[in-house]
Order: sequence, then C-alpha cells, then structure tokens
Amino acid sequence: MSITNTPTTATIDDAADISRSLARAFADDPMMCWFFPDEASREEGMTRYFATLLTRHYGRHGVCERTDLAAAFWVAPDGRALPDEETLDELATVLGDRAGVFREGIVAAAEHAPPEDHWYLAVLGADPAGQGRGHGAALLRSGLARADAAGLPVYLESSKESNVPFYEHFGFTVLGEARLPGGGPALWVMRRAPQA
Repeated sequence: MSITNTPTTATIDDAADISRSLARAFADDPMMCWFFPDEASREEGMTRYFATLLTRHYGRHGVCERTDLAAAFWVAPDGRALPDEETLDELATVLGDRAGVFREGIVAAAEHAPPEDHWYLAVLGADPAGQGRGHGAALLRSGLARADAAGLPVYLESSKESNVPFYEHFGFTVLGEARLPGGGPALWVMRRAPQA
C-alpha cells in the first residue's frame, strides 16, 4: 500500500486510525504528558482521548482532514472551539483524576483566543512514521487556504516549543506565552494574518 500525504475529509468512521496516529504524534508533547502522566497507559489514554474529540466534538462541530499518517482538526469562526458538557463528561472518563486539570487547562487556553473572527487550528499531528514527509504541511496548507479564501486569520496554541519554527515557516507569529494553571506547561500562542 502506498502512503499518501494528500488531505481528505476525515469522518467519524476514521476515528480508530486517526486517534492511533495522533496518540503516537503527541507521545512526547508536554501538554499531553501533563494530562496523561502515566507513561505505561499514556498511548492508550491518548488514543481514546483523540477518538472522543473526533467523534463527539470536532467531527460534529469542526472541519477534520487527514492523510494516511496525520490529521488536523479545525474550527471555523462560527464553530465551537470548546467541547460541550456531554463531551467533557466523556473525556473525564478517559482522563480520570486528570479531568479537572484538563478542564481548567482548556478554559485557560481559550482565554487567549483573539476576539476577531478567525479559524482555529485545534489539533495537527503526524504519526512519527510520517513526520518529515509532508503530511503535517499538506494538512496545514489545506486549512490555511480555506482561511485565506475567507480573508480570515488563523489562531493556534503550540504546546511544543520545537514546533514553533514549523508554524513560523507558514507565516504564524508568536503573540506570547501562556502557562496552563496548576503548574502546567507553557503554550505558545500564535496567529497568522490572512494572505492573498
């Protein structure tokens, strides 16, 4: 089977493949390691976490795209960035005693979102098997084209400092650093102006 990095629309039926790829992509991510501190159960927990986000939230209220080894979850200006209570309750069963930390963290992160209409890149990750092969870049270009066509900026929070130059390459600038409450890791808050 050949591996393609051409973005296609992701559906809820893709949840198993996407959640496994994203769990591997975020295996060393500081925020995800903070939400899932037990290394032995981290991959399984993150797989359930990303499957829940896709099937209960972004698959219903966002724009989800995938390649064979990566996925991106976007929220349009009129969409819902934060999961609803029902989704948060389901995520609580995945996160266990870290559910409160997670809830505080996503609320704190959302406070940094710009007040202007914008596209929000909620999740972008490539399985390590696909990193450096254009999967993440293809998904990012696809979403940026959508935002540019609408004349809107794009906003994201990067929880991994080493990813900041990747986003800067695509025109994002760092607006500042935000620290998650309760001793959580830093997030790099980034914005990209619309481009013609």
